Amino acid sequence: MVSTETWWATLFSTLSTLEDIDVDYTLVESSALFAQGVVAGTESEQALNEAPDHLELSIQWDLAQRVADTFGVRETPGRHHSNERLDLSYQGLKLTFYIYFNTVVVTDPDRLRIEHMGRAVWVKALDYYLHAYPREHAVTRAVQSYFQRLQQHNSELNQRAWNQAAYGAWVQRHGEPATHAARIQQDPRARLASLNKYLPPVEGAKVMNLLGSHGSKAIALALLGARVTIVDISQENAHYAREVAAAVGVPLRYLVTDVLQLSPQELDGSYDLVFMEMGILHYFVDLAPLARIVRQLLRPGGLLILQDFHPVSTKLISSKGKKHRVSGNYFDKSLHVTDVAFSKHLAEKDATTETGRVYQRYWNLGEIVTAFATSGLVIQRLDEEPNTKIDDIGIPKTFTLTAIRSGLASDFLFTHENDRKITNAQTDPAADA
Repeated sequence: MVSTETWWATLFSTLSTLEDIDVDYTLVESSALFAQGVVAGTESEQALNEAPDHLELSIQWDLAQRVADTFGVRETPGRHHSNERLDLSYQGLKLTFYIYFNTVVVTDPDRLRIEHMGRAVWVKALDYYLHAYPREHAVTRAVQSYFQRLQQHNSELNQRAWNQAAYGAWVQRHGEPATHAARIQQDPRARLASLNKYLPPVEGAKVMNLLGSHGSKAIALALLGARVTIVDISQENAHYAREVAAAVGVPLRYLVTDVLQLSPQELDGSYDLVFMEMGILHYFVDLAPLARIVRQLLRPGGLLILQDFHPVSTKLISSKGKKHRVSGNYFDKSLHVTDVAFSKHLAEKDATTETGRVYQRYWNLGEIVTAFATSGLVIQRLDEEPNTKIDDIGIPKTFTLTAIRSGLASDFLFTHENDRKITNAQTDPAADA
């Protein structure tokens, strides 16, 4: 049995030695899991008061001899295998250095910087272990359980933040509900903007808008004849959306709940369309549960439209006027603490630090596509849209992904009449012509 204090102290001593001899490293396996708050292989989720009796690190392959000499390892690995290891005892713990030949430690996209007691520690990101082990493996289950707890924690923070001043923020941004309703009613298609080219005929369709916020696009769809449900975590968002819908004169079903906590009765596979748009994916620390929810909502052949900000703009490039520079890491897997999204719309006297700080995870395009593709949805289209500002020509600003729930091949046919429409072939025989 090893105490947490002993484990961290031994780790820091090991890292100080590696830093002194200029050797890059990454914590891996049980050490990476424990350092990030995950305990695997236990029958219950225990408190992190008992640490592994092992330290496991990967090191730069061409510096293995330097490490061996420093730590007093007599036998060093040869170079005829794809990987080797150095095993020793160090300050009462087992210490293993893994050496993967012809690799560069610092360019590993799964390498993540965390902090403990103000000190930087490089670890193998938890996402990696979700894919490295079988679905039922203890490590996979432990990481999934950790993400579930973290998501619940973040959802509670987001819910508190979005229920502090959101109604006032939307009044500040869009006007009183009756004023905003009049604008939507005047031209609902204009309110749908870039979604229009991807929308099927919506009259009579059952539509779900996940994280629908103030409801503007959902209300526009209702004006076009759709039966719309919004799911969002904020009662204040719901208050504003319901008042706008009442002013417009359309029915709007608004469920105030965490998307990931939807009731089984709701996940009945009856929705023709699920859509999400603009600034929503970063609220999820794991996209797989969200993708499964989408699949459970859709009927066979039902359509997902996902539109969000492009990862190149959110993760990689920072812009100021005509100047653009690569300032981020496209493969960064860390959580970021930021102001709640609506704070920019608040009056200055309301825009205080008390409004709320939330945790966000910025995803790259490959992670997004993979999450929805592996959930049982069939990706139909992925469009990357440029920024409309002259100074930003050539830089992607948004993307749109469309997918259908797998079912009969004849459920949906794709045509190109008047841009692009999706027609249900089972109810429209003319689509076969």
